[in-house]
Amino acid sequence: MKYAEALKISQSRLAAAAQPFTVALACGCADHHLAVFLNAHLRARFPQRDVRVSSGLYGDVVGNIQRLGQTKIDAAAVVLEWADLDPRLGLRQVGGWSPSALPDILANAESQAARLVAAIVQSPRRVPVAVSFPSLPLPPVAYTPGWRMSELEVRLHSLSAGMAAQLITTAHVRLLNPQRLDAVSPPADRRDVKSELLSGSPYRLAHASALMEQLATLLQSPTPKKGLITDLDNTLWRGLLGEEDIEGVSWDLDRRSHAHALYQQLLQSLADAGVLVAVASKNDAARVEKALRQDDLHVRPESLFPIEAHWEPKSLSVGRILRAWNVAADSVVFVDDSRMEIEEVKAAFPTMETFLFPTGQDQEIYDLLIRLRDLFGKPSVGAEDRLRLQSLRVAGAFGEAAGQRASSDDFLRGAEAEIALDVDREPPDPRALELVNKTNQFNLNGRRFTELEWAEHLSRPDSFYWLISYRDKFGPLGKIAVLAGRRQGSRAIVDTWVLSCRAFSRRIEHQCLEMLFREIPVDELVLEFTATPRNGPLQEFLASLLDKPLAGPVRLTRQQFAAKCPPLYHRVKELIHG
Repeated sequence: MKYAEALKISQSRLAAAAQPFTVALACGCADHHLAVFLNAHLRARFPQRDVRVSSGLYGDVVGNIQRLGQTKIDAAAVVLEWADLDPRLGLRQVGGWSPSALPDILANAESQAARLVAAIVQSPRRVPVAVSFPSLPLPPVAYTPGWRMSELEVRLHSLSAGMAAQLITTAHVRLLNPQRLDAVSPPADRRDVKSELLSGSPYRLAHASALMEQLATLLQSPTPKKGLITDLDNTLWRGLLGEEDIEGVSWDLDRRSHAHALYQQLLQSLADAGVLVAVASKNDAARVEKALRQDDLHVRPESLFPIEAHWEPKSLSVGRILRAWNVAADSVVFVDDSRMEIEEVKAAFPTMETFLFPTGQDQEIYDLLIRLRDLFGKPSVGAEDRLRLQSLRVAGAFGEAAGQRASSDDFLRGAEAEIALDVDREPPDPRALELVNKTNQFNLNGRRFTELEWAEHLSRPDSFYWLISYRDKFGPLGKIAVLAGRRQGSRAIVDTWVLSCRAFSRRIEHQCLEMLFREIPVDELVLEFTATPRNGPLQEFLASLLDKPLAGPVRLTRQQFAAKCPPLYHRVKELIHG
């Protein structure tokens, strides 16, 4: 992004009602250009928010970080450079580069690094903090020639890595990957010596923009995709299974098809991290089953669900997979080696992201793997991610067993269902915010929250908060629902309610309302409902409880609910922490 473009974006005005998004920029250098670029890149990610970037004091990066908790902010960006560890590692202060001064430079850098880490760790944990470590090359401070690494340089880089190692486990801190920054901003083109000497701003504008774009992405990362649908021939492996059988397809170095093995390896990694992976292939089903059972395949067949192998159009396969997953097309990626197949699927599902698998082009395949990792990447992998595929299989077993019973009540009575309430909000389980921000079909009003907004939402007086887990004799579904609101006398105002689509058809939504009436307890619920293009299942549920059309907030009395509620067979328990 050019500076003039960034300045125009940052100075543009939004509607007076636009909600502010305030970010503190903490660094030790002159930060005007950085603030403009950070504002512009955040505006691109928050188009409906009034982004405001506040700056600190020049040369006082530790103090700027320590002051993060003194004002209300939504996020913070911390930019560290070598001069923040010792001024002699910058260009504006001349304190000596003689060999005798190097031990003191290192000792001072170690002391300052400890102060910086402590300040970042102690920053308000409700505020996400994006941190970048020194991105400029070290000045010629060491006595060795430039092509030979000096002991000082080794120890300084080790010190920077050590700071990252201490911060990586801090929940509210997000570290910028220097490898990605290197890919978008060549290290040799970063420093602007004239600007650093004249104004204290050490970066060329192109690097300042790239650096702030990466930090903005850290603060507002795209929602990860949920599922990947892959072709087989010339995609999962090299060759055509239907023409050459298993002996004619390959994924190894000897037959120059090892890039397909890397793709298999990535798919297994995604599946192990909770991504849904399915197959849509025009192929003979028996041959596909045989091929997927090969011992040297790098993706396990049980990680692929469902497998659509037949000769029907790919769009029909994709449609069945989406229904089996109960996932919207815009949350899914389709990969195929045929442009025609991609166009056919794209015509049927315009919001689905599609990629051509570049068979025979190893570099392009590797670039695709990096792109896929970005689309599905997440900050951590938890128990809920590992449960996702299992819960889909459980749902299938649940539906099959339910279909074999003449009475749904008989089936649900024997399902041995258990619901667990987690009310601990200090700190709230990150799964709760993930559910609220990703769930669409059963979502009370579609409202999304930043981490700070969610923490403030739960800290209101008279508020209640439940994170609900579910299991039955078919297996666990994990944490599948969130309820939050506040009590006002004999009423409960419910402003947040989401239920994962994995948990449909189990009367969990009825049990949620029953628990509100019983546990709060109250005589009336006010559900802050707003219709969205995708919350049809929730609208149908609420309409089944009321005798009038849905419009705005929904009021539901205990008597109204009791008259419409079917029998409930769940065992309910509250989780006790500590």
